[in-house]
Amino acid sequence: MMEGSYNKYHDADIIVFNTGHWWTHQKTFIGKYYFQEGNHVYSKLEVADAYKKALKTWAKWVDANVNSSRTQVFFRGYSASHFKGGQWNSGGSCDGETKPITNETQLSPYPWMMRALESVLSKMKTRVVYLNITKMTDYRKDGHPSIFRQSASERMNGIIQDCSHWCLPGVPDTWNQLLYAILSRKKFNG
Repeated sequence: MMEGSYNKYHDADIIVFNTGHWWTHQKTFIGKYYFQEGNHVYSKLEVADAYKKALKTWAKWVDANVNSSRTQVFFRGYSASHFKGGQWNSGGSCDGETKPITNETQLSPYPWMMRALESVLSKMKTRVVYLNITKMTDYRKDGHPSIFRQSASERMNGIIQDCSHWCLPGVPDTWNQLLYAILSRKKFNG
């Protein structure tokens, strides 16, 4: 699984993992992907089941390979996307969003994948700090590159908008501030 790059992080002070958007795109839900576990390839497997298997495989690897007395492990949760009128490949857009959401009732439901992650984390022997950024990012529908990562001519042609990644400086800087605050607190509290 990760043996090829193990020597790059086996003595790391901090490791931050995340996943999420790879499991939500339309192509995963229409069954065009195959999922492999060990030597077995599943030609049909529900995305939720594949995601849970992937998390359990990851957790087993972390528990077996990470020295928790040396390395602090973090898992950054799922960040929200804000497509309106479709998804990334079907006309979805977010270019008219200029302000964050201020009313909590307008937020999306908590993603199923975060409940699956929380379940896996609760069963691990290695302590993993969960940076749950899901709700925080859901407020920031205004923070995506949308059409502005393309040239003006590409924008005029209706090229796909990016409503799942984030502008910098912006929302990801807050994730880093959260990580820094946790690390600083640990340093002073032992």
